[in-house]
Amino acid sequence: MMNFLTYLINGISLGSIYAIIALGYTMVYGIAKMLNFAHGDVIMIGGYLIYIFASSLGLNPVLSIVIAMAGCTCLGIVTEKIAYKPLRNATSNLAVLITAIGVSYFLQNFALLVFGANPKAFTSVVSWEGISLAGDELKIQGVTIVTIVVSLIILLVLQLFINKTRSGQAMLAVSEDKGAATLMGIDVNKTISLTFAIGSGLAAIAGALLCSAYPTITPYTGAMPGIKAFVAAVLGGIGSIPGAMIGGLLLGVVEILSKRYISTQLADAIVFGILIIILLVKPTGLLGKNIQEKV
Repeated sequence: MMNFLTYLINGISLGSIYAIIALGYTMVYGIAKMLNFAHGDVIMIGGYLIYIFASSLGLNPVLSIVIAMAGCTCLGIVTEKIAYKPLRNATSNLAVLITAIGVSYFLQNFALLVFGANPKAFTSVVSWEGISLAGDELKIQGVTIVTIVVSLIILLVLQLFINKTRSGQAMLAVSEDKGAATLMGIDVNKTISLTFAIGSGLAAIAGALLCSAYPTITPYTGAMPGIKAFVAAVLGGIGSIPGAMIGGLLLGVVEILSKRYISTQLADAIVFGILIIILLVKPTGLLGKNIQEKV
């Protein structure tokens, strides 16, 4: 029983990381109606920034994360301005998708040139060892607890930001109708840039937690977590912030339990298989809404 609880908690921790990454996907899609497949690589850049400042230069981990968030935020804004903004009125979504894949490969190859292909040892930003319960039979690592708590705080803050601030209300308006939002005096370009900034800042936090839980980093560190987080966003209902959190947690738990009780090799196949089944039953995801378009 204790072993099951350990795996369950580890699954919730991994799912919390997926959820933080998925929030970036779901915000950008919900407001800009585009899929930023380079989001996983922003996580990798954030991880390398923390590696440079915390592991190599010895700066305070919290300060390193703040610097990484600032760097990733600037990266998100610049990427949106250079790569995505010119395609905002493109007649085909395929152009945006191909551009996003191109940005992803650019960031990966940039990291290869700067840091090389060899894995770097990452020093965890969480020094707390954790707690032991039930006479040391159940030990919960500090990074696991911090990851879960941070993800819940981010969800709460994002919900408050979207529902209680003018910028959040502008995001909701743009997500509903860009044209109408423009007529109401909302700066659509500024709102979309803000969305990319927030999503990229969250990616830096996800990179810190991911590399702390699995303490190595390579130029491809963000690739598979980025794909799985996208699956989590779709699973929960892309465009829904609570849906991204639920999808991420569900994905993490299924992955860890599948690796332990079924097969390590089949775990990813099981995760994607569950996505297919849920989308066959509910194509919009768990919390997604059907949107009828008038022709």
